[in-house]
This record gives sequence, C-alpha cells and structure tokens, in this order.
Amino acid sequence: MAHHDESAGKLSDAEKGVLVGSIENGVHRLQARVYYADTDFSGVVYHARYLEFLERGRSDFLRLHGIHHTELLDRPDDEALVWIVRRMEIDFRAPAKIDDILTVQTSVFGVSGARVTMEQRIVRGRDVLIEAKVHAAIIDRSGRPRRLPADWRASFEETAGQTSSDACHISDTKS
Repeated sequence: MAHHDESAGKLSDAEKGVLVGSIENGVHRLQARVYYADTDFSGVVYHARYLEFLERGRSDFLRLHGIHHTELLDRPDDEALVWIVRRMEIDFRAPAKIDDILTVQTSVFGVSGARVTMEQRIVRGRDVLIEAKVHAAIIDRSGRPRRLPADWRASFEETAGQTSSDACHISDTKS
C-alpha cells in the first residue's frame, strides 16, 4: 500500500501545489513560513533549522518526480532504498526572522551513478538568505550505495536541462 496515495488523492491540484510546491524552468519552489519554534533567543532563525527547510525542499522535489520515501522503504528488503546526504556546503548570507515567508528553491546541478547533486537557495522575496550545494545518494538497507534507477536519472537530467543559467546556481563570489 502506498501511503502517499491515500492522502494526496483527496487534495485538489491547488492544494497539492501549496503543499509540495512546483517545478518551473527546472527549479522546484516551496514556500514556508518562519514560526516561533524556528527562531533562537535573538529572534532570528536558528542556523540548524535551515537544514530542515532545505530537507523539505528536497523531499518535495523528489515527490514531484514520483519518488516517495515511504514507497522506497516499503519494498522487499533486498530492494529497499534510502536517500542520504553525503555532503553539504552552506553559505549563510542573511538571517530570516519570525513570520517571514521563505521560498526554498531546489535544482539539479549534476547526476552520476548513485548520486545527484542539488543546488538550493532559501530566499525572502529577492533576497538570498542561504545557498547550499547538496550531494545526495541512495543506499540499500545494509548501507551499500546503489545506482540511481534509470527513470529517476532521466527525470533529473530532464529537469536539469530546463534550468536557466541563473535560476538557482551558487555563485563563486561571496557577499
């Protein structure tokens, strides 16, 4: 039984867009509000919370590509797959504050055998707050790397081909 089908089937297309965002021109965009629980004692978003916003962006990016974490684990033991973050680089450019509406942008930077590299940004309006490069991979239940299935790879490569040159790419210059 696929867990996502039970609840997703009851949502309108507009509701699905609000919950999982959308992919346009190769960039996935997901909106998120900053809540009190996301902030530290100074009233700005605690640095580790940005990892959670980035994770939501990646998870919903995968969801829009038909890849659901619950389905990957529901496979027989010898076929179960798990996504892992192998490496992450983050530049903190400006703080977010309570009640800010953020947009998490995710795009594919590169695809190889068992790994996909994604570039992510968290923006508030036109202001870039966070830039990250994430190297994600899939492993089996025993922790061994597995190749990306051909249909996933093709889907990621197609999305990457739609990305405009300035959409979500991390610049080499530091502000």
